[in-house]
Amino acid sequence: MGVKGRFGLVATGGAGAVALLAAGCGGGGVGRLASGDSKTTVTITPANGTAQVRPDGTIEVKASGGKLEKVTVQGNQGAAITGRLAGDRKSWRSGRTLTPGASYTVTAQARGGGKTSTATSAFTTLKPAKTLSITDITPNLSGERVGVGMPIMLRFNRPVTDKAAVERALQVTPDKPVEGAWNWIAPDQVTYRTKTYWQPHQRVRFQARLAGVNAGGGVYGAKDAEQVITIGAAQITTGSIAKHHMTVKRDGRTLRTIPFSAGNGETREFTTTSGVHLLMEKGNPVTMVSPGRQEGDPGYYKQVVNHAVRFSNSGEYVHAAPWSVGSQGSANVSHGCLNVSPSNASWFYDIMQRGDVIDLTGTSRQLEPDNGWGQWQMSFEKWRQGSALS
Repeated sequence: MGVKGRFGLVATGGAGAVALLAAGCGGGGVGRLASGDSKTTVTITPANGTAQVRPDGTIEVKASGGKLEKVTVQGNQGAAITGRLAGDRKSWRSGRTLTPGASYTVTAQARGGGKTSTATSAFTTLKPAKTLSITDITPNLSGERVGVGMPIMLRFNRPVTDKAAVERALQVTPDKPVEGAWNWIAPDQVTYRTKTYWQPHQRVRFQARLAGVNAGGGVYGAKDAEQVITIGAAQITTGSIAKHHMTVKRDGRTLRTIPFSAGNGETREFTTTSGVHLLMEKGNPVTMVSPGRQEGDPGYYKQVVNHAVRFSNSGEYVHAAPWSVGSQGSANVSHGCLNVSPSNASWFYDIMQRGDVIDLTGTSRQLEPDNGWGQWQMSFEKWRQGSALS
């Protein structure tokens, strides 16, 4: 009859595989290597032949009467499993979770009585009915350089029950360190933002050691994920809506000051938002349609614009507006976008990086933190409160 062990599994081979260490012998039986009065025993847990091992369990190897020299774990899929030998070389423990539905073979070399021999244990892990995986990492465009304000945004295939366990598996490692924190903006979405902008011209490595993580409710992480993010130049635009001009700087050097015409302010909808925005995407051309209005309604418009760079989800862009050149730099006449000349629009479009900062002031309407990539509208102290580990 099987017993339920430390892995929450049904084992027919006991708590571990106790291996006879003799020249040329493998593990799986029970025995000892004798040298004079000394005896060496190696125990591997999970035991050889065990099935349905919980992915969040730990592989353990112990030596009695001798010392471990080397332990390796080979799997047929998923992330590599490594571990650490104790200082006395009497034990070894794996350093991470296991991939669900995988097969593993543990090989341990131990030395006792002047002889080195090998013991093995092969087992399989539980294949759960439901798994958790990352379906999107933003930014993720091949060869892309992003701006210094860029957050890292993750979307999962299902809501996460144990957010703390999943968050502990997420690691962000920039070449130039800066403090940052995760914020769960939805049960299936988590975003990483730094306390201050990234340092420009560096790489940031994101890793999710998700395989085997117990995400709660019987759900385990399916596989690891990673992304290398390249931070480009520090391109920061500051603009005064009251003064109708914005200045574009790259790495602290002024590139251009651009006159614009912002929202006319007749309604909240037609008021350009103030605050720290991030450039999100661009299109050429883009068709802009008044939200919530049908053709013939008061205030309805449908306009095709060129060289459009989005900076909110409420329809705000920097774009070419040849019809308002006469007002650019002196009056606000748009429906909320920043109207600029065709030449300035083309130039801004060409240099933009997703995640570049555009900081606008001068209106009573503040950008909402969830309006596009408005994460910088929240203080870092408040932002980090959205972490499951805070």
